[in-house]
Amino acid sequence: MTEAQIKLKRTESVLLELIPQALGSMNDKRLHELNVVEVVCSRGKSDAKVYINPYEYTEQEKRDYLKLLRNARPIVETYCLKDQGWYRCPKFTFEFDEQLKKSQNLEELFKRIAKDTKEEES
Repeated sequence: MTEAQIKLKRTESVLLELIPQALGSMNDKRLHELNVVEVVCSRGKSDAKVYINPYEYTEQEKRDYLKLLRNARPIVETYCLKDQGWYRCPKFTFEFDEQLKKSQNLEELFKRIAKDTKEEES
């Protein structure tokens, strides 16, 4: 791992801690319950994708939360800037993390295939 990659991972780790703190400091109680799963920064650290745990929310709730997060983005960025004393903070993009759901669907498919092959062999 190069030095630049290490710095990038360190920034992602710091943001993973700071973003929930920033959301928790806001007046809107709905933002307090969001669970930040991962932060992925671009190579130049100008942008960062913030992944939120989606499991207990309906599609309508997800849209509402994304709208809230878009409006809260400048406040969260300012919080991170002030806390770390950075000159510049990445521009955040909030998304719900659908990766685990996709992998669970794949696992279910593999189980079905294995079950079907066992039935065909019998």
